[in-house]
Amino acid sequence: MSAPEPSADTRTWWQLVRAALRGDAHDYTRGPLPRAIWLLAIPMVLEMAMESTFALVDVFFVAQLGDDAVAAVGVTEAMLTIVYAFGIGLAMATTALVARRIGEKNVDGAVRGSSAAVALGIGLGLALGLPCLFFAEELLGLMHAPAGVIETGSGYTRAVLGSSGVVLLLYLNNAIFRGAGNPALAMRALMLANGINIVLDPCLIFGLGPFPELGVTGAGIATLIGRGTGVCYQFWMLRRGAGVIALRGPAARVEFPILKELVRLSVGGVGQFLIATASWVALMRVVAPFGKEALAGYTIAIRVVVFALMPAWGLANAAATLVGQNLGAQEPERAEKSVWLTGLYNMAFMVGVMLLFLLFAPQIIAQFTQNPPTHEIGVRALRTLAYGYVFYSWGMVIAQAFNGAGDTLTPTRLNFFCFWCLQIPLAWTLARPLGFGPDGVFWSVCLSESVLAIAAMWIFRRGKWKQTQIAADVVRH
Repeated sequence: MSAPEPSADTRTWWQLVRAALRGDAHDYTRGPLPRAIWLLAIPMVLEMAMESTFALVDVFFVAQLGDDAVAAVGVTEAMLTIVYAFGIGLAMATTALVARRIGEKNVDGAVRGSSAAVALGIGLGLALGLPCLFFAEELLGLMHAPAGVIETGSGYTRAVLGSSGVVLLLYLNNAIFRGAGNPALAMRALMLANGINIVLDPCLIFGLGPFPELGVTGAGIATLIGRGTGVCYQFWMLRRGAGVIALRGPAARVEFPILKELVRLSVGGVGQFLIATASWVALMRVVAPFGKEALAGYTIAIRVVVFALMPAWGLANAAATLVGQNLGAQEPERAEKSVWLTGLYNMAFMVGVMLLFLLFAPQIIAQFTQNPPTHEIGVRALRTLAYGYVFYSWGMVIAQAFNGAGDTLTPTRLNFFCFWCLQIPLAWTLARPLGFGPDGVFWSVCLSESVLAIAAMWIFRRGKWKQTQIAADVVRH
């Protein structure tokens, strides 16, 4: 008996997936919204999954070296989030500017904005990365890392934080692709970078074959090589014009007025994520005095959570592009509708992840540690953080919608209140005076993120973001 024929809906879905992965050209300001969302979201989800794989792969292999090595990765990652804050903030501004210009059918303006973003990334990357090459031990000490963690992890910290410029360029180049509506190119760059990192990680950590045994430092070098190769590939695609943007010709020049406009747009985005990441650094400091097992368990749980959240960020990034391009095309109602529909898709995904973590947390954490105290703390952290997933799904979509519109100040104010005025004091109070220990930190994250999502949805419904302007005169000549 022959196999049943696939239904028309199934064939249509696979055709959509293939079109998204090929990077077929599409006008996101016209046609059915679900198709536009998924054409953007499928490669963006895969891109974000690739980004989160860097951290997950590192901690998977490094876990075999012991808790000191895992804690070193966790503390370094906490500091790297400050670099991420600049990268994500600049990337949001870049996506908003490029998407608005593409929505206006102004490709030269998008190219000028992209050139300014690359120049800004190189300059800032040097300013952030060079000091970290010389003061890795001191930075770990400022994070209250134990002596064993500093001794074990300083090489990893030096490799990862010293290459801040590579991290920034990886974010900014992919933001250009996303804003132009070419997310498949961003996905391919991260697939290449991750493939190299996955292969090199065990080779450089354990000294397989002709490679030297570098321990946790090897993980940092593998990540640097992978990311660096991804950036080279991005520049190659940008120079040859693989997507809408081609960084060549008269428009591909750095102009001060555009730099100024990009910085203006970036201030809110960078501040937004600096507030969030500084909160994460503060939470690490609250957890650290409870011992290396608590630090390692929390690090493992956060890595797993980030891995699950990154695909959800991919959907949220689709909302940012749709908002930017549709506002540029004078279609504000279509922009709003795209956000609510994307939020529903994201919520459905995150509910599935929440159930997975609640049911299988012990088995998931066991893949990273066999130390009973570390495992126990990791399981409690993973389950507690999962309770807020429905709220996280809406919070990230609404925040990216504001950012895509160029309104980066509203999410910044929300982050300031929910993280600095609520999350950090609540974490310290629950962990110390009330005696909940590390569990108090886990609950503070869940509660504060839920408050943020509810407040963001309420403000978004008021609709003031539709009037946000991105100066056009500096990119039209």
